[in-house]
Amino acid sequence: MKIAYDYQIFSFQSYGGISRYYTFLADELVKQEQDIGIFAGIHRNNYLHALPAGVVRGTQLSRYPPKSYRAFQLYNHGVSQLQMQRWKPDIIHETYYSSLPVLNINAVRVTSVYDMIHELYTDQFSSRDKTTDWKKKIFSRVDHIISISESTKQDLVALFGVDESKISVVHLGVDPSLFQREVSSSDASNKPYLLYVGGRDGYKNFGGFIKAVASSSLLMADFDVIAFGGGRFSVVEQNLISSLGFAFDQVRQKDGADSQLAQLYSNASAFIYPSLYEGFGLPPLEAMSAGCPVVSSNISSMPEVVRNAGVYFNPHDIEDMRKAIERVVSSEDLKNQLVTLGYENVKNFSWNKCASETLEIYRKLTGKL
Repeated sequence: MKIAYDYQIFSFQSYGGISRYYTFLADELVKQEQDIGIFAGIHRNNYLHALPAGVVRGTQLSRYPPKSYRAFQLYNHGVSQLQMQRWKPDIIHETYYSSLPVLNINAVRVTSVYDMIHELYTDQFSSRDKTTDWKKKIFSRVDHIISISESTKQDLVALFGVDESKISVVHLGVDPSLFQREVSSSDASNKPYLLYVGGRDGYKNFGGFIKAVASSSLLMADFDVIAFGGGRFSVVEQNLISSLGFAFDQVRQKDGADSQLAQLYSNASAFIYPSLYEGFGLPPLEAMSAGCPVVSSNISSMPEVVRNAGVYFNPHDIEDMRKAIERVVSSEDLKNQLVTLGYENVKNFSWNKCASETLEIYRKLTGKL
């Protein structure tokens, strides 16, 4: 089967979860002997170079010149449409939400949906943000939608009125080899630490997390907090941390490669996931792959992903979050139990499984069984 992926997310992201998803998906489909073409144009993505030769049609720049993104987007759109028309794919999988017109190519069109953040947290985006309008256009244009979680599927139905028969759920995968347990004493902290991973704004609820830590005499006395990714702490975050009474350097921000994140997961006393909403949520699975106990929010897609391998809390309730964290870090037996359950849970979320289920959807849509 000839399966085409368009340029969109690879123009938009140098790094990021969505472009990584498509890269892993394409790689696994190649292994399953499918004919894959990624029509990336002049892109800036740092994952595509790892794919087998001949898969990517395009050229990478380290970055776009200032104020040129729109011009590259228009160029890539036009070129990729013509390239796909000549290539004659069976499936065109649109990788993000474009409002630009498409050529009438005789192929089944599919897109993936990752979350409903723009719709559920409109106050966190500019009034000029058109993502919801673009989603409406693509949802009406494509033949089928792949949702990365059952939670996101239900949001799609509720917020956009999409017919359930037009949606299939395929969970994302995790590559355990990237986060294998690697215990080290040279990790960055003389004290045990709690680990937070990813962006920290708004619905990510980092502020709620550190307030929960600050409300606990046990956690304040015995643990540091490390926040990986998300950029340096803002002035607002620094002021909040200071006002909550943390000691100097007790709450630290770090960035780095997957290998550094793997080491942080492996040596953390617990990974804390306080988000108010996630379309899927890979970090808990990464933590489980590294043998790190998971303490997680109990809403949206989190129970669907974490399953029985974590201790849950209400992310709107600071006291409930504090109690859940204290419960885990105070019990070696519970930590060991969560590590064992985590290793088992990760087995349900492989990229091979993600690709196989996606391919089955492609086959049903095209009739090429």
